[in-house]
Amino acid sequence: MARAAAGISAAVPDTLDRYPEKLDHQEVLVRRGRRSGLFTIVAVHSTVRGPSLGGCRMWSYDDSRAALRDALRLSRAMTYKAAVADLPLGGGKGVIIVPPAKRLPSERRRAALLDFADTVEALGGRYITAEDVGTSSRDMSVIAQRTSHVAGLARSRGGSGDPSPSTALGVEAAIRASCERAFGSSVLRDRRICVIGLGHVGSRVARRCARAGAKLVLADVDVAKRALADQLSARWANPDRAVESDVDVLVPCALGGFLDHDTVPRLRCKVIAGAANNQLADDGIADLLAAHGILWAPDFVVNAGGLINIAEELDGYDPASARRRVRGIGDTLRKVFDDSASIGATPLTAAMELARRRLGSGL
Repeated sequence: MARAAAGISAAVPDTLDRYPEKLDHQEVLVRRGRRSGLFTIVAVHSTVRGPSLGGCRMWSYDDSRAALRDALRLSRAMTYKAAVADLPLGGGKGVIIVPPAKRLPSERRRAALLDFADTVEALGGRYITAEDVGTSSRDMSVIAQRTSHVAGLARSRGGSGDPSPSTALGVEAAIRASCERAFGSSVLRDRRICVIGLGHVGSRVARRCARAGAKLVLADVDVAKRALADQLSARWANPDRAVESDVDVLVPCALGGFLDHDTVPRLRCKVIAGAANNQLADDGIADLLAAHGILWAPDFVVNAGGLINIAEELDGYDPASARRRVRGIGDTLRKVFDDSASIGATPLTAAMELARRRLGSGL
């Protein structure tokens, strides 16, 4: 990616060359919008368990390969996320490529959303879109004008609305389960926690941890977010150095790909559990984290709350039921940690094996 979030570099040509991306998807559709002139990508990784579902990311990339890599990695993660959460869904992802360092005028933005809707419609229901980085439930309403294959609409339209609160609830459950495994207690009072990325999800996670009595360090590239640190009596960190904070738990809630051979040796935390997608630059980084004595909670388990919440729409949205299922992320993570210990492998391997078993049952 061209830009960084909270000091974490996203996919750039060096990363693309160092950590090549495999292609194991059912289909990938790339189209240039007739209204906006912008390129849209939809990657469908799997429909074994049901239609692929994944958000629409509107983002700026300097390199088109980075945009495609994003769609490929995120859609694959959605397959595993849905399978581990035992949802009747597959994995997909959409990307609208925005010109670098340029804010779209409202009319062109709307045009881009309608163009993306046409791309979704062309897949005939094999992909269902929802909001993601750079889009909102309001944008989903625009997309719904051209396709019915959209979820996460506003509650006033019968949807589940903003998935951020559910994602944050799931992250808190994951942090507690990870602390229980690493420190013997799920209690967060006086636990030192660093949240990197204070967007819709990260800010909610920070508030939840603050209410639980944690000692917080907060970081974001947007200095205006420092007001939240003041409000929560948290220490503000330079986002470029936040990953090196001497804390118990690192909670990455910005963009992914920041855990690599360069950053891992500099980490000073014992646990990593956050909402950011694709935190590992490569799957092999999971072994490096284990070698450094760091418990990494697989991101596609931790951040499944939003997907679980949206999946509730399939049978008629029930907020109470959605919250119960989202809190179950803690139990899922405990199973992953137990399986990891029993087979002598990383939590990543254990989580992927759980997903593969569930994917296999749907073949």
